[in-house]
Amino acid sequence: MREGAVTGGCQCGAVRFRVGGLGRASICHCRMCQKAFGSFFGPLVTARGLEWTRGEPKRFASSNAARRGFCGDCGTPLTYEYESGIDISIGSLDDPELAPPTVQLNPNDELSFFGHLHALPGRPEGEQAGADAFLAAVVGCQHPDHDTQTWPFKESKRK
Repeated sequence: MREGAVTGGCQCGAVRFRVGGLGRASICHCRMCQKAFGSFFGPLVTARGLEWTRGEPKRFASSNAARRGFCGDCGTPLTYEYESGIDISIGSLDDPELAPPTVQLNPNDELSFFGHLHALPGRPEGEQAGADAFLAAVVGCQHPDHDTQTWPFKESKRK
């Protein structure tokens, strides 16, 4: 568990938050988390003292037991809200390293290839120069990993 203010927000910066502390960090393999995150699993950490500092998420009742919060502008998954608490998405933290997962949940829904992902090869060496050139030309529009006074970024930054 981590005590002390932790900040985070969505990819575009429309929704920002602060929490007073983090609890158990997990990855959930359930099919609802897979769909909500558009990924192989849902990475979540229990949040204590959640405060929205810019905007607020839209919410979807994914079941009779929980709602999921997300940015209505960019779609970033932000919360898993249930009767006894609220979890926030680890990737939405300004410093996701603060919440290393300690447990895997709902293993019956784990995708068959999940346990082998670490063994996949990297990009072939001959393709790396092209990938590096592409990435060097990318101008990101993503909100930085810290609070800002203004949002959104000016359109000129996107050109």
